[in-house]
Amino acid sequence: MKQRISNLYNTYANKLVEFSRLYGRPSWIIFLFIFAFILVMTSSSWSYPNSMNQAQNPNCGIAQERRGVWLTNIDSEVLFSSKNTTNAIATLAELNFNTLYPTVWNWGYTLYPSSVAAKTTGYRLDPTPGLQNRDVLQEIIQQGHEEGMKVIPWFEFGFMAPADSTLAKNHPEWLTKREDGTTIWWEGKVHQRVWLNALHPEVQKFITDLVVELVSNYKIDGIQFDDHFGYPSELGYDDYTVALYQKEHQGKLPPKDYKDQEWVRWRASKITAYMEQLFHAIKKANPQAIVSLSPNPQGFSLKSFLLDWQTWERKGLIEELVLQVYRSSHSSFMREISQPEVIAAKNHIPVSIGVLSGLKGRPVMFGRIRQQVNSVREQDFAGVAFFFYESLWNLAIESPQQRKTAWMSLFSDCPDNKATNLYP
Repeated sequence: MKQRISNLYNTYANKLVEFSRLYGRPSWIIFLFIFAFILVMTSSSWSYPNSMNQAQNPNCGIAQERRGVWLTNIDSEVLFSSKNTTNAIATLAELNFNTLYPTVWNWGYTLYPSSVAAKTTGYRLDPTPGLQNRDVLQEIIQQGHEEGMKVIPWFEFGFMAPADSTLAKNHPEWLTKREDGTTIWWEGKVHQRVWLNALHPEVQKFITDLVVELVSNYKIDGIQFDDHFGYPSELGYDDYTVALYQKEHQGKLPPKDYKDQEWVRWRASKITAYMEQLFHAIKKANPQAIVSLSPNPQGFSLKSFLLDWQTWERKGLIEELVLQVYRSSHSSFMREISQPEVIAAKNHIPVSIGVLSGLKGRPVMFGRIRQQVNSVREQDFAGVAFFFYESLWNLAIESPQQRKTAWMSLFSDCPDNKATNLYP
């Protein structure tokens, strides 16, 4: 701007000298008046559009931010009827959300018709009545895309399965276990889970086939995994893994202490190696589908679930990171989003922050949500995603209408709130 004004001044200063020479000094006042008028009008024309845009659209600098939400079949009815699903997506679009993360692999079943699942579990689709005679994923993709939203299916359970699932019963040799031989892992002190051995070749083939089937058959914008794409660090003492460890450690048994640093790193590196294979399989099947990951912070993710997402990101195996930072303390929230590995990832790929909007029996006031979203924006992240749909306005202390009004305010005033151009 300054350079353009300087150039303009120099141009007209030369004309002033010429005007004075031709018409005399008394005419200077006329020229100066005309010159000043042109300068003011020209300068205003440069700045006026921007000032108008900012006055009308104070949030336009964040128009392309990711505004996502996870849709799950746990503690929510959103997926169990076409009406529920349709109404939910329409409302989210009205409130300027722009990305859907619908679960597609949960409770040992797929939520889309799957030939791969049928061969292994005997079920082509989750047998829940509300999902029958439907392809809920296709419904979400069609409506979501019509609304200008991204649809990135979420492989929610990863290597986890209910202990009483057909998958677990049909393939006990696929399960990993603790050093004492037990396999049951309690989720929330309520659900009995088991974990498929992420290092086992047959397990890897099954998961790869599921994922490739999904990205090949649907026009999705990506596929998302989370910490369940590792497994709890207390596990890993199954026969296959022990034999593999012995083969690579001169016959030594794995440490009895599952927190042993080398033992943690060894298992995590094997999972990373599998993820590298899977990444290339996804890209071969559907080059346009981004690979998204929504883990916990690195320290917890690695130590608790053997998932070394920092290495995944450095290796180029993640194209979107949505970091789960479900914190009630603002100082703790800020500390997690400011970690060196998070900043490094943000300089490499789009990084959004997962914000807890509430759980069943654990509501979150909107004031905290707003504070965390504003902090994410101040730190220049790619956007936010909320866990989970049902708690956006149904599982809350405030009324549904109050919450919807608050969401509209949080995501307001931009002419283009869609995520179309977020990824080239």
